[in-house]
Amino acid sequence: MENQTRVHPIAAQFDLVPDAYDRGRPEYTSETVDLLREGLGIQPGRTILDLAAGTGKLTRALRPLGAELIAVEPSAGMRATFARLTPGVPVLDGTAEAIPLGSATVDAVVVGQAFHWFRPAEALSEIARVLRADGGLGLVWNRRDESVPWVAKLSRILDQHDPGVPRTREEAWRATVEGDDRFGPLQHRRLTFMQSVTPSVMRDRVESVSFIAALSPEVRARAVGEVEALLASEPATASRERFALPYVTDVYWTRRRGGAT
Repeated sequence: MENQTRVHPIAAQFDLVPDAYDRGRPEYTSETVDLLREGLGIQPGRTILDLAAGTGKLTRALRPLGAELIAVEPSAGMRATFARLTPGVPVLDGTAEAIPLGSATVDAVVVGQAFHWFRPAEALSEIARVLRADGGLGLVWNRRDESVPWVAKLSRILDQHDPGVPRTREEAWRATVEGDDRFGPLQHRRLTFMQSVTPSVMRDRVESVSFIAALSPEVRARAVGEVEALLASEPATASRERFALPYVTDVYWTRRRGGAT
């Protein structure tokens, strides 16, 4: 797969599951959009880059704010789904470490569910390059709320197949952002919400996990079967046509300092 020379080899597996990803992953809440709008100054007349845009979930959430939107995404499968579901927004082939835009061309960069996959120092240099003076950088992660016991059990089932991929919760990227003097202080807010899911959507959610997508069909089927057995045994999910999957959202934002890159 050609993406493997440009992105983490496990992240390249998203190319196999773009439709499951779009069906299974939650939407971005209005509270998340409001934080990005206020923190980054997103409004009509501004140009916003959605970096590693995936299938366009964050792009579509920001669309009502009236800014000009541009997307960059390395996965051909994700780009195809993006183009089908987000008509009118250009989606370019590129990575965080090699953004296919000119210098000082955007007012904000947003990254949903992806910054932990980047090589952070290289990505920040590229983000600083394409941002105009005082432009903003917003980072968002929706992650399953593992403080809920059945969700913690779900994660244990999935994590036994994890070969050691970069994790949001490790925040290995944070020191790089906070230590980069091209950017101001990193702000943070944490939100909670519930995703209403069906068993079918839950299956898509499981199969859209990068390292689950990378499994052989037989092992992937066993993992999905374990999840289905868990859902059949838990009071919050058993015999329900629809149930709530709890999430935590972490929203970070910072502003580019003026001056040369």
